[in-house]
Amino acid sequence: MTYPRRRSALAVTAATTATLTAALGLTACGSDSDSGKAEGGTHVVKTYKGDVKVPDNPERVVVLDTAELDSAITLGVKPVGATKADVGTDFLGYLPDSKVKGIENVGNIAQPNLEKIAALDPDLILTNGSRDEKNYDKLKEIAPTVMTETTGLPWKENFKVHADALGKKEEARKVVAAYDKHAGEVTEALGGAERAKSLKTNVIRFVEGADLRIYGDGSYIGTVLEDAGLGRPPIVDKATELDGLMLEVSPEQVDKVDTDVLFYTSYGDQSKSGESKATDNGLWKNMKAVKNGTAHRVNDELWIQGIGYTAANKILDEMAKLLAK
Repeated sequence: MTYPRRRSALAVTAATTATLTAALGLTACGSDSDSGKAEGGTHVVKTYKGDVKVPDNPERVVVLDTAELDSAITLGVKPVGATKADVGTDFLGYLPDSKVKGIENVGNIAQPNLEKIAALDPDLILTNGSRDEKNYDKLKEIAPTVMTETTGLPWKENFKVHADALGKKEEARKVVAAYDKHAGEVTEALGGAERAKSLKTNVIRFVEGADLRIYGDGSYIGTVLEDAGLGRPPIVDKATELDGLMLEVSPEQVDKVDTDVLFYTSYGDQSKSGESKATDNGLWKNMKAVKNGTAHRVNDELWIQGIGYTAANKILDEMAKLLAK
């Protein structure tokens, strides 16, 4: 299917909602059970920490980061427990309520509550080394723990590991194929590969107590921009911190982020992150993207925190809606 251009850009969202719904509904089974561990065989998953034997059909899954939560929900598995981000009081807001209702909060990402995790009697734990390297030995005593090395940039590879652990490899292949098709359709909606590439695009984040972050090609959102075929401005070449994740500049230098298209967000309260102050000054108001109406405020949970195929599909929809020719 090819998306229509600007004259019916709203159809992009409707079309892909169907794709996303199909992806979310690939399996009716999974960890929706409220009691009882998985029965049956086991299989070995190759992980950052070596081979880990897991149940073929885990029924009580605990996830300890946003990427792992996105992966589970995308594959039709409702965890019995999950961590939350440091800001906000709910699980990722872009996920359907029906998919997260009833999940037990087991602490925040930076400090999961091991007692709560153990009390849920899980048969599988999904996490990554960036968050829980220090907790690995304790976690594996509770349940088989599948840990990827990090999060963010390798999200597609991590998704395959999560799918293997959850016994959902075939479902994962369908999710990936649907996403690749979706990304190509969005590129066409933007006017084709050449026009998409000509739209130099920045994604920035205001953070309380920190400098303004410009996300590089080594970030999750950078890969989604690439999948859509969007170009990047020269300043992104300077985003070498944390293996290309980002470049930090002071809010007083906000004009450095100016480009053809700008997506911006805040981690937490925008009045505390510096966003409100920055967007109210002359530097911001005189930027090309702001004057041209191509500076768009986006949801932080979706664009930065989600890190998975459900989030990425929704981001693609928003890009098409905002930028379609």
